[in-house]
Parts: sequence; structure tokens; C-alpha cells
Amino acid sequence: MTLPLYSESQISVSEQIRLLKSDGLIIENEQKAIHLLNHISLFRFKSYLKPYRDPKTKKFKNNASFESAYSLYQFDSALRRLIYGEIEKIEVSFRTQLSLIMSEESGVYWFEKAENFKNPDKHSELLAGLHSELKRCDDEMIVDFQRKYANVFPPSWMTFEVASFGTLSKIYRLLKSGRARRKVAKFYGLSDTVMESWLHALVYVRNICAHHSRLWNRRMSINAIIPRKTHLKFINVPKDTKRVYFILSILVYFLQSVNPQNTFPTRLKALISKFPHIDLGAMGFPIQWKDEPLWSN
Repeated sequence: MTLPLYSESQISVSEQIRLLKSDGLIIENEQKAIHLLNHISLFRFKSYLKPYRDPKTKKFKNNASFESAYSLYQFDSALRRLIYGEIEKIEVSFRTQLSLIMSEESGVYWFEKAENFKNPDKHSELLAGLHSELKRCDDEMIVDFQRKYANVFPPSWMTFEVASFGTLSKIYRLLKSGRARRKVAKFYGLSDTVMESWLHALVYVRNICAHHSRLWNRRMSINAIIPRKTHLKFINVPKDTKRVYFILSILVYFLQSVNPQNTFPTRLKALISKFPHIDLGAMGFPIQWKDEPLWSN
């Protein structure tokens, strides 16, 4: 079947406002709404309007307002910023442990050795990606190394400073040494299977945050593993592992090890209190989530 070509034309922001109002959306301050849509774009804002539409009629529900949708947008933006900063700490910690453990086992250039990886073709792709990341890097220490030595790559602890979290996660997944994988995972009180799954989940969410995409009620396309047991505190079996609550719980689990004095749970609770209208159920939160040992301190 031949698909048609898209033929709709761009409509002005004023016309967008008119159409929203004709669908029943309350807009008390049109100038503010025009300003916001000039800077956010209606396409981006539509996902925050969706919870206020009737799924059958596609019209807005009674009392649905532009301000309510914008408040939801602000909450999601603040949530992404909060999560992004904490994932960075986990990424740096994991990068350090991966380099330490593998360098002790197979030398500081272990990542260049194809025999350390399950798939030679994937290993070649990883090296090509790392090389591209290095070429884009202007870090003084790396530039100084390249000026002094003939090596294509600096040692792993230096090379990994420019590697993306996604690349590091792939390296861990492709490691042939089960002993090294288990040793890295054990540092965080996890099995290597759960470690691999959780790293992938954090990379996925980190990329959502980095690209400023909607997160709060997203149904994830990844499915992080529920661990049989953990060394540190974790939640009881979640009702939905594809919602953000499970990702937040994974984040706090890692932070117990990476930054034991972290205040992430307190800051998350404060953010939720600031936006009391948020539907926590749509985020996968159970009713008594604050009573979980992971969140209770």
C-alpha cells in the first residue's frame, strides 16, 4: 500500500490558541499562552495536554486549563533535571570500577583486545566509536597524552573519561569475562545480569533527560529486571517496571553505594509536594510508596 504524503501546513500560534479554545481548553491569559507556545511549540506541549482530553471525544475535559498543562510541563522538566544530575554520579562511579577491575585483570589497554569481548564485530564498532569520541575531545590531559605518545588510545581510565554512558554500558554487556562482570556488579550488591539490565535502563532514561523528552508518565520501551535479592535496600515488587517509579528506585539503590549521604529522596518528595496535582499512579508509584524502606529515610 502506498502511503500518502503529509500535506498539512503550519498554522500560526494565534490560530493554535483558537483551536485549543474551540476544543474546550480554558486559557485565562492568552498573551502568556502565546509566549509559551512561541518558545515551547505546540507539538511538544501536546503530550502535556493529552491527560486533560477525553479519550473518546478528543475534546478537553471540564475545567481543563492551559495553566494545569503548563504546570505538568514544569514538573516534568524539573524531574528530568533532578534525575540527570544523579545519573551522572552513577555513570562516573561505574566508569571507575569498570576501568579498575578490567585493568587489573587484563592490563590498561584491555578494551583494545578483541579476546576480552564476546563479539569481534561489535568490539570493532566499539573501538571505532571510542576513537570518534576521542577525536572530538579537547580535554587538556588527553591532548597532552596524544602529543607525547604514539598510542591510538590513552589508557582505559583516561579513554573512558570521554566515553558516553551508552558506550560504557555496551562494553560491560559485551565483556567475555564472567568473573570481571560479576566483580563489577558485586561492588554494587547486584548480579551481573541485573547490573547489565539496570545500566541499560539508566542509559535509556539519561538520554530521555538529555533530549528534554517527556518522562513523567512515559511507558518505557525497555523492561528492567526485578532482582531476586539485593545487597542494599530496595523496594518491594513493583506493579509496573516500565514506569518511572521503578527507574527512580533503581537510581536510589545505586546512590546508597555511590553517595550514601545523598538527598535525592528528600528532593524528589519536595518536588512532588510542590506539584500536588500530579497523578503519581500514572508514574507507577504505589499508594504507600513513602513507607518503603528505600524511601522512608
